[in-house]
Amino acid sequence: MVESRGHSEFGKSELGNLVIVRHGESVWNQENRFTGWKDVALSEKGRIEAQKGGKALRERHFEFDLVYTSVLKRAIHTMDIVLEEIDQVWLPISKEWRLNERHYGNLQGLDKSETAALHGEDQVKIWRRSYDVGPPLMPTSDPRHPGQDPRYKKVPREVLPSGESLKDTVARFLPLWTERIAVDLQAGLKVLIVAHGNSLRALIQHLEGLTPAEIMEVNMPTGIPLAYKLDKNMKVLGKNFIGDPEDVKKAIESVAAQGKAKSK
Repeated sequence: MVESRGHSEFGKSELGNLVIVRHGESVWNQENRFTGWKDVALSEKGRIEAQKGGKALRERHFEFDLVYTSVLKRAIHTMDIVLEEIDQVWLPISKEWRLNERHYGNLQGLDKSETAALHGEDQVKIWRRSYDVGPPLMPTSDPRHPGQDPRYKKVPREVLPSGESLKDTVARFLPLWTERIAVDLQAGLKVLIVAHGNSLRALIQHLEGLTPAEIMEVNMPTGIPLAYKLDKNMKVLGKNFIGDPEDVKKAIESVAAQGKAKSK
């Protein structure tokens, strides 16, 4: 699992051909809210995290051929900062709705700790991290629903979510992986993906063959790059967080604690 591998699993001279980065802390991460498809900005801490992640990649001399990101600005702005730090702003970019965060339905905007106090930490963990249990659905008539958002006007309305489990997020993401990203990697291209906690967990589960129980316990820290070395068959040969191991450990613990009720 991601948590147990802050150390290098391949030689220092070998750089991964796939690097994934979760966006830096957003203002709703900072407020401990369910964010989902809500298009919120990075916090100041998030911008610093993105800069730090980009600097770590620059110090290891990572170079890429293309970039994938979501259509949500916290990921796009993180990508912009990382590319500036590594001096590769000229790279071709694909902005893909299939890389959006998991849609949290009617939980979107609610405070996670308050929700945990009301419904219990176990229920919130199920909503946040279970594989196949989705949140309460958002009505399609809700102004917040993606069907009301012009950025999705070219997406068939029937595939736009009203709420998603991780299983749903995996199903939404996999066509992009199979038809585009994996093809690029198999062609020998080096790919950077800047996305979200759950869309990246969908990728991690697929790459590493994790069970639903195992993926429930995976926490992807904000702003810290994770490099994979993949062969032509997309088998994982090694992976490595690019950053200080203690920083990685603290960041993962912070993400894991978000769904807990605050002590009185």
